Amino acid sequence: AAATAAPEKKEFWRWQENTWYDETKNWKDAKIITCGIDVGSVSSQAVLVCDGELYGYNSMRTGNNSPDSAKNALQGIMDKIGMKLEDINYVVGTGYGRVNVPFAHKAITEIACHARGANYMGGNKVRTILDMGGQDCKAIHCDDKGKVTNFLMNDKCAAGTGRGMEVISDLMQIPIAELGPRSFDVETEPEAVSSICVVFAKSEALGLLKAGYTKNMVIAAYCQAMAERVVSLLERIGVEEGFFITDGIAKNPGVVKRIERLLGIKQIDTKIDSQIAGALGAALFGYTLMQKQ
Repeated sequence: AAATAAPEKKEFWRWQENTWYDETKNWKDAKIITCGIDVGSVSSQAVLVCDGELYGYNSMRTGNNSPDSAKNALQGIMDKIGMKLEDINYVVGTGYGRVNVPFAHKAITEIACHARGANYMGGNKVRTILDMGGQDCKAIHCDDKGKVTNFLMNDKCAAGTGRGMEVISDLMQIPIAELGPRSFDVETEPEAVSSICVVFAKSEALGLLKAGYTKNMVIAAYCQAMAERVVSLLERIGVEEGFFITDGIAKNPGVVKRIERLLGIKQIDTKIDSQIAGALGAALFGYTLMQKQ
């Protein structure tokens, strides 16, 4: 008899991939179409900009190699709108895989691209940007044009980043999108976990569960630890009014609200997906470069 298939393992860490485009516009009417591709350690985004305005994007999990991740991210949006690579005038690569985007005309650092993207998404009042990615965390200062004036990064370890959240999500067997909301479902706010190293946090989390913490309390303690870690990075660079958070962790209210509480300021809200900031900035740089030509 045929062996029965093993039950499918639920991947709690798997976040929502998404594709969007502006249905009120037709890209064929655009004079200049530029594309930004942000290949990150955990996620990859392709953003299309038509005549300097956001037109569409695709955000997905990064695969095993950067060139394929770049191609797949772009293909995902092009297939939706019936576009071909030759329809795009200029492509800029960014993110940690930026030099491996096979069809890019230029590569620009993600720090510059996140600042430019945040300026578009949050407006020209944005001055302090927190970029919380999959493997590192950056605090960036910019001017009213979205030009970087200073930055600091923390890439020593994956804790306090998206990857750390994925580990906790898997450990708790709770879908990643539910972690933030559940972190507030506690009677009293627990102490932050003392260790934010992913390896130790895992054993510490298990210890807390054994000691009688509920899952929600453990998540709250971990969100608080992430917030404290990030705030210490922000305080080293200094937080100016006009605070904006980019990348995946911006979607986790458990971390964001605790950061706001610790800083005593609210972040600038945007209707645009925070995860596309880097790729959007890259596409906008492409538009500027095309105009100069």
